Amino acid sequence: MRREHYIKKIEELRKKRNAIILAHVYQTGDIQDIADFVGDSLDLSRKTVDANADVILFCGVRFMAETAAILNPDKIVLLPDMDAGCELADMAAVEALGKMRKQYPDAAVVGYVNSSAAIKAESDACCTSANAVEVVNSLDQNQILFVPDRNLGSHVAERTGKDIIRWDGYCYVHENIGLSTIQKLKQLHPDAKLMVHPECTKSVRGIADYTGSTAQMLIYGAKSKCKEFIVGTEDGLIHTLQKANPDKKFYSVTTCCRGMKQINLKKVAASLEQMRFKVDVPDNIKAKAKRALERMLICT
Repeated sequence: MRREHYIKKIEELRKKRNAIILAHVYQTGDIQDIADFVGDSLDLSRKTVDANADVILFCGVRFMAETAAILNPDKIVLLPDMDAGCELADMAAVEALGKMRKQYPDAAVVGYVNSSAAIKAESDACCTSANAVEVVNSLDQNQILFVPDRNLGSHVAERTGKDIIRWDGYCYVHENIGLSTIQKLKQLHPDAKLMVHPECTKSVRGIADYTGSTAQMLIYGAKSKCKEFIVGTEDGLIHTLQKANPDKKFYSVTTCCRGMKQINLKKVAASLEQMRFKVDVPDNIKAKAKRALERMLICT
């Protein structure tokens, strides 16, 4: 079927189900364009809470839909493809976290939003890349067990000066952005500013003109007087940046999230039509995870 057919079907079903569609900035352009809201993890988490809808269809990965389900127990949350997972989130296990808590009994546990609901339930506070520094600074403890991204943990340590014990996990999308790739792009585009995500390695962050979350990169790209940018994050953000700044040029480092790209228009239409796949979280996990997420939401 043609693209236009799926878009029309989605529009009809969206009204019929009283649904809103949320899309992460790493989604493809056609998914972003049919969404009611496009944003990063923090912004989308806040949008779910404010949503006046019966159904939340999340175009993202599984942990994002879980977060929406935790924060919105009275709404139906749909994920168009249950195989849309996050390999970073899968790197943290509850049993291993329990062992680390015993090893560092005085440490506060900060669970990155890129984690399972079960990990969030074992965390003292959650954070996103946009507010990780603020969340850590809001805690009384100087020693922080940061789960699961080691690169974001390193960035937080640099910005806060606290004792950050880092879980040995990483996002392959950002870990795979190598210095050689960046150097080649800088040679091709010598006037371009380099902005990178804090999930990138320390060596890449060290040569960046700006390090920030996807939402912060959108602000930087819009406010900067520069007309060219090398974008050190997942390729989907290029669409968002270019749409918001048609007079500027944005160069991709060519890195793709397999989980994010599982979603397409056909699956979105099928999800709304068949009300699949419903995402829920066990009550015993939901209550504890919600407390950690609420601490995340109050930090800007």
